[in-house]
Order: sequence, then structure tokens, then C-alpha cells
Amino acid sequence: MNERPILVTGGAGFIGSNFVHHMISNGYSVITLDALTYAGSTENLRAHTDNPQHEFVEGSIADGTLVKNLLISREPWAIVNFAAETHVDRSIDGPAAFIESNIVGVFVLLEAFQHYVAMRDKTDYRFLHVSTDEVYGSAGNEAFHETSPYAPSSPYAASKAAADHLSRAWYKTYGLPTIITNCSNNYGPYQFPEKLIPLMTVKALHEEALPVYGNGKQRRDWLHVSDHCSALQTVLESGQPGETYNVGCGQDVENLYVVQCLCATLDRIRPRANGNSYFDLVQYVDDRPGHDLRYAVDASKLRSELGWQPKIDFETGLESTIVWYLENEDWIRAVRADYEGERLGKFSGVG
Repeated sequence: MNERPILVTGGAGFIGSNFVHHMISNGYSVITLDALTYAGSTENLRAHTDNPQHEFVEGSIADGTLVKNLLISREPWAIVNFAAETHVDRSIDGPAAFIESNIVGVFVLLEAFQHYVAMRDKTDYRFLHVSTDEVYGSAGNEAFHETSPYAPSSPYAASKAAADHLSRAWYKTYGLPTIITNCSNNYGPYQFPEKLIPLMTVKALHEEALPVYGNGKQRRDWLHVSDHCSALQTVLESGQPGETYNVGCGQDVENLYVVQCLCATLDRIRPRANGNSYFDLVQYVDDRPGHDLRYAVDASKLRSELGWQPKIDFETGLESTIVWYLENEDWIRAVRADYEGERLGKFSGVG
């Protein structure tokens, strides 16, 4: 299958760009389709500007004509869909964009792929829809399983749940070889600085307040993006159509602990000029509406059936991520310059 390319939608965003890097390094050819909204940037793919294994196409997954033409002209054997609006706060303030991208866009992709494979051997093709653990709502004492009921709390989570249902329905109704993955919170390089770890890092470096929602006791299962990418490759190569696979590390920790570790790391490797801890910059702010207390996924199906294992523990991954941001301050400045006034100043809390 390596002789035919993969079409990666949303491949200029955080997880998508990391996946493009990962798959190219493993010998695959990749076509990236991305609308280059605020969280997507060609800066994330600069390493492959002249790489014959990679082609970038600017456009939306909701553009049916573009998607159909790409499928016919490039003949990919798989679509891996990352394209989505992903920030919960944004979905609360303006849900319409989430409906358009996360539901309508996925419908357009499924329809185009269905027509594309209609006269082909479906066993040679895959549609991998990358989703989130937020579709399950807030976890209690037990981690989410693939059969856990959906109970989304935010417009973002509801839109992703709808896309999951569409993907599953296209498999059951039309026999389209779709696979769904639901992952826990990702972190790592190229993450737009509105999410917890990059936002706190950027704000700390600029001596700005570090906003923490509520009491900071919300718990998340933190998955390094490189582990996620290896899991997606495993699912793409060995996963069964019609199946869902949860992806997580089983390392759920409180948001406040994440901030404490982040500040302690910065204290050690980039001390403040005044000698104080970065943790002194923490400010507790009002919790956001519908904020789930805990996300945790059980990835035992992926481990037992497909043999995947995560390799990066949270503390090690966090430090390497912080170091990446420290070493790539030009990247930070570029995204801040483009979107700081409208975007980054807008949010009072994270997590």
C-alpha cells in the first residue's frame, strides 16, 4: 500500500502535521489537504516543502468537488481525517463553525470516498476518522471503553460524536471501510497555543498570568502526540473496518498538576529574572460551562488486538515538549503575531 499515497485532511494542524511527519518518516507518501484556518499552518510542514513524498493542497473538506477531484487524480488508498474545529471554548462562543466542519465536512468526505471506492475492491481502502474521548462525556471511576455510551457536554464534543455516528453508519449501510479512533488529550510539538500546555508555556515566558479553570482538579489522560501517531499507523495498517479503538496512556492527572510540573520544569531550565517560581503567575478563574471533570480511556483493545503500546511517560514527554517550544520561539512568535489579538487574548482558562 505504500506505493499509493494517503490523503491526510487537516494535516497542517497539530496532530495532523505530526502524523504527516510520522508517516513520511515511515516511507509513506502523503497528500495534505487543509483549509489553513487559525490552528493550521504551512509552518508545521515546512520540513517537507521540497519532499517528493509530500504534496500540500489548500482547501476545505466541505468542498465536495475538490475532494472528489483529489481522490480521482491522486488515487489514495486511505483518508485519515483530522480536519476539525477542536477548541471547546470556541464551540461555546460560536458553535456554527463546528457544525459546518465537524459534521457537514465529514459527511462530504464520506460521500466522496463512497463514490470513489464504489467500483473498486473496498478491502484495499480505509477511511480513518480521528475523534476524541470527549464524545463520552465526563468519566466516573471507570475509564471509557469503546462501548461506553456517548454523552457529549459541549457543542464541540457533540459535533465530533455526530461525525463518529456518520462514519459508523456509512460502514453499516454502505459497507464503506471506516475505522474510528477516540483519543485522550494530546500534547507535543506544533500545538496551537490555546491548549493547556503550550498556552501556559507561552504565557509563562511572557510573564503573563497563568489562568486555571475552577480549582484545577479536572483530570485528563495525557497522550504524547508521537504515541498517538504510532497508534494511528497501527490502526491504519492492521485495524478492522467497522471497529472503534480508544487511544490513551492511562496516565490521567489533574490540570493543576500539569501546571505545577510545567512551572517546575521552566524554573529549572529557564528561570525567571526575579528568581521567583513561574507558579506564582497562576490565577484561578471561573470554570467554563459544561466542563467535564475527568476524561480517561481504556486502550486495552488497541493493545491486546493490535499490539500497540505507548512509549512516552507524561513527565518525560512534558519536558521534551517544553524544550521544543523553547527551541522554536520563532514558531511561537509567528502564530502569536497572526492571531494574538483576536484569539489568544480571548480565553481566560484552559483544560
